[in-house]
Amino acid sequence: MLIYSIVRQVAYNLLSLLQLAMLVRALMSWIPSLRGSALDGILYQITEPIIEPFRQLLWKIPGLQGFPLDLSFLAAYITLNILMEIL
Repeated sequence: MLIYSIVRQVAYNLLSLLQLAMLVRALMSWIPSLRGSALDGILYQITEPIIEPFRQLLWKIPGLQGFPLDLSFLAAYITLNILMEIL
């Protein structure tokens, strides 16, 4: 039971850090002078493997193909929240 508790806590903390990285990346995207910075590149490398599958999935929905907002971030963030609740 102790090992399960430790693994659960580590997983929860990693998901929390991933959510934080996603939020920082989103906030940085609103500041043009921060785009292309080293931190932006690091956050992109960390978060894009999580966001990209959602982007590919959402683009297959006919009503969202021409939608001006990228909802993949929101879908990924909500999914992480659900996973954290399950833990």
